[in-house]
Order: sequence, then structure tokens, then C-alpha cells
Amino acid sequence: MTPFGEKVRELRKERGISQKQMAKKLAISSAYLSALEHGHRGRPSWPLIQQIISFFNIIWDEAEELESLARISHPRIVVNTSGLSAEATELVNLLNREIRNMKQSQIEEMLNIIKNKD
Repeated sequence: MTPFGEKVRELRKERGISQKQMAKKLAISSAYLSALEHGHRGRPSWPLIQQIISFFNIIWDEAEELESLARISHPRIVVNTSGLSAEATELVNLLNREIRNMKQSQIEEMLNIIKNKD
């Protein structure tokens, strides 16, 4: 699942809307919406993000949050470490290899380190 997909699913469920209903209003397939929510599709296009914001009738901070979540929600990210240190390349490769084996608490700890860098 991606942060964007998780948020869309949360908004949809809060409002009691099915995937089929939402997909029909957005003129996309329910299979695509399901794949988007579950992180099996890449980040949505800018026009689709705007349609979703409009669909949920959200404004200001909540709309900005959804846009921000979309930017960090690509499920198959490629990291270019050329020009970085050997340690940076090692970190990315180890993370790629081990992320599926990590406990949620370890992932949260790493996120906190990265988000709170000073």
C-alpha cells in the first residue's frame, strides 16, 4: 500500500463510498482504483489527483496533504546513487534487499530518523 492509496481508502470509507461508486464518478475502472489504493499502480496523474480532491470536496491543508502523499507514493522507486558515497549506495541496496523482512517498528524508526534529520 502507498501513503496516497491509504489516504484515499480512508477518505472513501469515512464517507461510506464504494470503490465502484467512486470509480464511476471519476470515469476510471474500479480495478484501477483498487490497484491505486493497494499500491499496485504508480502515482496518479496530476489531473486525477485534482479530480479526487474535488470528489471528496477537500480544501487547503487536506488537499495539500493528499497532493504531498501522491508525490511520495510511487511503489517502484528507482534510486540513482551515482556520485554519492559508497555508504549511500550500500544503504540503498541493503534497504532494497531487506525492506520486506523488516518489522513495522523498524520501518517506523527509520522513517523518524529521516523525517527528523537536523
